Amino acid sequence: MYLFLAFLLVPLIEIGLFIQVGGLIGLWPTLAIVVLTAILGTTLVRSQGRVAMGELRSSFAELNDPTEPLAHGAMILVSGALLLTPGFFTDALGFALLMPPVRKAVYRYLRARVQVHQFQMGPGPAQQPHRPDDVIDGEYQDVTPARKPRSGPSGWVEDSK
Repeated sequence: MYLFLAFLLVPLIEIGLFIQVGGLIGLWPTLAIVVLTAILGTTLVRSQGRVAMGELRSSFAELNDPTEPLAHGAMILVSGALLLTPGFFTDALGFALLMPPVRKAVYRYLRARVQVHQFQMGPGPAQQPHRPDDVIDGEYQDVTPARKPRSGPSGWVEDSK
């Protein structure tokens, strides 16, 4: 139901804003603003996306929980889609999602509403077939130093090459 309302209300809001802004400043300045916000938004999304990817890589490298950097990356992706959509309302939402304090607030709100029951990396025990006779194939090379016989009480000695 919420998705239906969004698909119904967002275009109506955008049309109303286009009519209001176009009536105030004219057609060409309105279109120029829409194109400039798309260009500026693309640039900001690219830079914020690099920052989010750096945070995600560092969380993986330090074996930290990657949930927050992933959520920030997803919100940056959504903001990019909103900024490329022509309109003033979607641009305002897109620019708002590009601000880190807004993303953190949205993340805290979503984190309070979502419960993770289980998280697992890699195939679990149910997906792995159990075979008691697991065989590991491989190649080997003997790296034992060559020995040569020596007469005397000590027997064998290593060759010094």
